[in-house]
Amino acid sequence: MNSGFSHITVLLEEAVDALSVRADGCYLDGTFGRGGHSRLILGRLGPDGVLLGFDKDPQAIATGQALAAEDGRFVVVQRSFAELADELEVRGLIGKVGGVLFDLGVSSPQLDDPERGFSFLNDGPLDMRMDPGRGVSAAEWLAKASVEEIARVFKDYGEERFARRMAQAVVQRRQERPFERTADLAQVLAVANPAWEKGKNPATRAFQGLRIHINNELGDLEQGLEAALEVLEVGGRLVVISFHSLEDRIVKQFMRRQAKGEADKLPRDLPIRPAAFEPRFKLIGKPQYASESEIKANPRARSAVMRVAEKLR
Repeated sequence: MNSGFSHITVLLEEAVDALSVRADGCYLDGTFGRGGHSRLILGRLGPDGVLLGFDKDPQAIATGQALAAEDGRFVVVQRSFAELADELEVRGLIGKVGGVLFDLGVSSPQLDDPERGFSFLNDGPLDMRMDPGRGVSAAEWLAKASVEEIARVFKDYGEERFARRMAQAVVQRRQERPFERTADLAQVLAVANPAWEKGKNPATRAFQGLRIHINNELGDLEQGLEAALEVLEVGGRLVVISFHSLEDRIVKQFMRRQAKGEADKLPRDLPIRPAAFEPRFKLIGKPQYASESEIKANPRARSAVMRVAEKLR
């Protein structure tokens, strides 16, 4: 399946370099997308190497299946990376993975295709599900959610200052007719937003919040990070690329917490430190950002930040 929408992989070389790919290793691309990172990883694996790709999006899975047909070292799985530990347990790969990569957020083909319902710029069905075959669409959720629920999503996940005012506008308008199209929702949100930010569509934050909620993105991220720690072998790398502050905060806090361990909770004079309190990660380098040349070629890279950690035990 070819959607006709292209995707430029962000921090491509940097992310795969950070994985420190071993020729005979087992690696996991938790967000296959259109396969940019996966193809480069495969290029660095030897004949005995293995790469698993995860994605919820059926179009990404179709691309992954085509790649798997070309390269027997690659397997694609239609599941959220939050479930990667379950999948790898079945495959007998817990503690045997040399590296895990998460490239978070929504991909360019998802944003650019109006039929997916992610964008406020192009009119389409108000869906927003990364896997349209599972869960509740944005239109279905907005038809039933309370003002309080909608406001919480806009504020907590979209960091929208005028969340309640915009939520009230949504509930008031839906009494006349339900929301079914992205342009319709974007227009109502724009009118309800009293302070438009220069250079930013007034529906941007609310759409982000709604998308994150519909796909449980932050909950999946928290579960996925914990799962990645469990499936990695000692010395294995976790590489995560985030695109907004909510994602990056979760990644940063998780990595720092695992790198610090629980030693600060123990008495200073304790002669032996229990292994359970020892750090499980060490941080590798500083956060990395897209270069000026990459941002110029792909403006969507401007908010990307990559963090890397290595498993100690």
